[in-house]
Amino acid sequence: MVKQSKWAAGAAAALSATLLSTGVSMAAVRPAKVPFNNTVVMALPPQVDINWYFPIVDVPSNSLYSAWLWNMGYSSLIHLKNNGGFNWQTSIASHVSKNPQGTVYTVTMNKKWHWSNGQPVTSANVLTTWKLIQDTSMPKAPAPWPYTGAGTGGIPANIKSITAQGPYKFTVTLKSPANQAWFMYSGLNQLEPLPSVWLKYKNPIQEDKWLAKAATNPNLPEYKIIDGPYQLVQAVNNQKWVFQANPKYDGHKPQVARIIFVYEGSSQAEYAALRKGTIQFGYLPSSMWKARQQLGSTYRLSLFYPLQYNDMLVNMNQGKTAANTAPNGVAKLFNQLYIRQAIQLGIDQPAINKVSFNGNGIDEFTAITRKPKTVFFPPHLKAYYPFNPARGKKILQQHGWKDVNGVMTRGKQHLAFTLDYASGTHWMTDEVTLIQQGLAREGIQVKLVPETFNTLIALHPNQWEMMDYGGITYGGSYPSGDGLFETPGVGLNSQGYYNAKMVKLIQASLKPHATVKQGLAALYKYMDYVAYDLPMQFTPDAASYYETIKSLHGTMSTFNPFTQYPAPQYWHYGGK
Repeated sequence: MVKQSKWAAGAAAALSATLLSTGVSMAAVRPAKVPFNNTVVMALPPQVDINWYFPIVDVPSNSLYSAWLWNMGYSSLIHLKNNGGFNWQTSIASHVSKNPQGTVYTVTMNKKWHWSNGQPVTSANVLTTWKLIQDTSMPKAPAPWPYTGAGTGGIPANIKSITAQGPYKFTVTLKSPANQAWFMYSGLNQLEPLPSVWLKYKNPIQEDKWLAKAATNPNLPEYKIIDGPYQLVQAVNNQKWVFQANPKYDGHKPQVARIIFVYEGSSQAEYAALRKGTIQFGYLPSSMWKARQQLGSTYRLSLFYPLQYNDMLVNMNQGKTAANTAPNGVAKLFNQLYIRQAIQLGIDQPAINKVSFNGNGIDEFTAITRKPKTVFFPPHLKAYYPFNPARGKKILQQHGWKDVNGVMTRGKQHLAFTLDYASGTHWMTDEVTLIQQGLAREGIQVKLVPETFNTLIALHPNQWEMMDYGGITYGGSYPSGDGLFETPGVGLNSQGYYNAKMVKLIQASLKPHATVKQGLAALYKYMDYVAYDLPMQFTPDAASYYETIKSLHGTMSTFNPFTQYPAPQYWHYGGK
């Protein structure tokens, strides 16, 4: 449900559609009278395991691939086109009216939508979602909560009230004015309707405990009530996740009966499955780029650039307890901007792009990439810290560090760290190896430790020093910094970053503006400060290489780069 998610290493409106890049909307892409076909097997990136099945998610379980699963079963309140514009024809909401102050949003719901048990999707289901969000966002919510969306889009702190105005209309009133575009993308769209069967207890603590157990048990009868195109019918961790078409889906009727997500243990296993033809839609591992022609007679290769960014994190957490504090005193070091500047100057993005991404990656220097092209990227932004290890070493020396046997040393302190990274792909191994080599030229020693993606994103603050897990996808949200860089340790700010100026810039970008241009100008100032202050370390963003068997159509034309969600209800065999 939350629109910002971590993605694994291996995959690579106030704002109208006319302002965004031209894209393909979710139109019917199959010709009439194409027969209903049976199965599409889709491979997940290596070592990605889906083990959280409920769309309200805790922070450690918030991955893009879990979001794919939720998106199969639960429809969005506001659906987004491939270019980021609002698609009211496919949304549960048919209209949103808002006041000029940005404090009141009245949502009219399309009456056509129903749950798979025949009951209509109504404002009561939105109130169910709101109650669950409130419960799981409480400061005293039991582990594994809090809800990962808390702090994003003004949810829940800036909500004054949500009230039903009948079965197909509800009103959201905010405590303080908000940028209308930001709230619609990042706040309002978190209110994805959920069936009322999920409300079990009046006591929020009991409800939280129940949800935590239910979220990891896909066999519960509650999961059989959906309003999305596909029903999860089987889940075997580290093996497969099987979906059956929902015959009562009120959107575009699926033409493929079953979708199967399969687990792959390595890039080699993924490529071998493609060679055997046991996968209809999957990834070409980056390491197999030169061998892509061997699949050409069977598959179509597509390069895909979603709205996301890659990063490497340094642990700045300085909590009140040892469990919430970075280990070995590294937080005091990483909270110094000059240390982060030196690290960034030691990351050779052009080399990583060449070696890891076959030259198809994108060098990064803020919290958004230049592809896909949108109005959100600051047009005149330039990199503050292009690769320059000599400059990085000089900055360290200016702050009293001396090179002692290849390691920068100051008193009893040493710039020697452990970098945990997502295993399973050659490109990630190449990336962290090049980072290790670049930092060594500055006297920063790095020890590399591979971890599975799920293990990596579940590490607590006191269990890691540096981390490279892949990156962040915006998942259709407004690319603002709330939930990313506002509050240490909250939302996706797992690195514990804090800067009062950053907070002011984020808040300024979230206020209502008289024109779209003014709103974007505020967003650009925030993006520029991200480039300067380095809340994370930038690494190149990779293009994902998707391989689709030639008899299957609709996979890439309906794969939304703005949300990074596939849309299997539009896939079909035969025709074009």
